[in-house]
Parts: sequence; structure tokens; C-alpha cells
Amino acid sequence: MQATIWHNPACGTSRKTLAILQETPGVEVEIIEYLNNPPSRDKLAALYARAGITPRAGLRTHNTPAAELCAELGLLDKDGDAVLDAMMAHPVLINRPLVETDQGVRLCRPQDLVREIL
Repeated sequence: MQATIWHNPACGTSRKTLAILQETPGVEVEIIEYLNNPPSRDKLAALYARAGITPRAGLRTHNTPAAELCAELGLLDKDGDAVLDAMMAHPVLINRPLVETDQGVRLCRPQDLVREIL
């Protein structure tokens, strides 16, 4: 099974999710550090659609600098298109880790949600 993780190595939940993927027999993991290599707008929208969540649900709203930026841009009151636009301009706003397999996509917070798509 192929799994792709949009990962931030500075995030404990992201590291724990990656460990679950790496420890699962038969899973081949592609790691994308999304802050350096963010998904395209279309890819991110498709990931959220497959996960069954809105862009707003995928928005990182806690911890600085994301919380400050989210408030500064007024993103809590914006529609999905505006949120996606902001995420493209500021990848720090993308909540993580996102994991994609043939079984689906999950925003793995908490990390054990990844098991649903393995």
C-alpha cells in the first residue's frame, strides 16, 4: 500500500503519524514536507473532499504564527475558497498531518485516525 503524508517534522502529532505509517507492514510512505512543498490548490481541495471535510475544517487555528495569521486575515468568517487562497499564500495555515492512501484521506488529529485508511 502506498501512503502519502503531508508532514511537518516539528509537529509531534505529525511525527507520531509518520511512525505509525513506517511501522505498519506493507506500507510504502512518501513524505512531503508541506511547508517547503505545499500541495497545489486543486490537490488540497481534492484531499479535503476525499477526507469529507471543508477547507475551514483543515485550517490550522491554534499556536503562533498560524493563530495570529488566521485572526489577522479573518479566516474564521471566510468561505472555503478564501481559506484555500490563504493556505496557498501561507502554508503554515494548513493543519497537519494529512495522509492519503487508496482507502481515503484523513487529517490525522489525533494520529490514530490514520489507522482508518490503512
